[in-house]
Amino acid sequence: MKVEEIMEQARDTITVKRVFGEPYAKNGTTIIPVASVMGGAGAGEGGGPMPMPGADGEAGTAPAMASGMGGGFGVRATPAGAYVIHGDEVVWQPAIDVTRIEVMNRAIAIVGILVVGSILRALLRR
Repeated sequence: MKVEEIMEQARDTITVKRVFGEPYAKNGTTIIPVASVMGGAGAGEGGGPMPMPGADGEAGTAPAMASGMGGGFGVRATPAGAYVIHGDEVVWQPAIDVTRIEVMNRAIAIVGILVVGSILRALLRR
């Protein structure tokens, strides 16, 4: 796969079509899902002379040409919410990531326990 092909695939993947989903309509209400999309791509290629080993295992005098290339891309998409359209009213409904909220709550609790422990140790030393 050539560098240009990798970059073209990355451009095709990271598009507005990935951010806004297909609208879904039912009973007079339209829902448009929205995602947060991040991505990146990189590729490179190069070439140059490569010494050919001689018959006795030492470097020969006639270099051969060597080349290489590589690349890749990555995409991360997470739900952000949805636009809900009912009549003339448009309402944004954010997606709630319960796991992230729970992780933050636990992290805050752990920090709180450590702070209280440090305060108690300092008071007991007096």
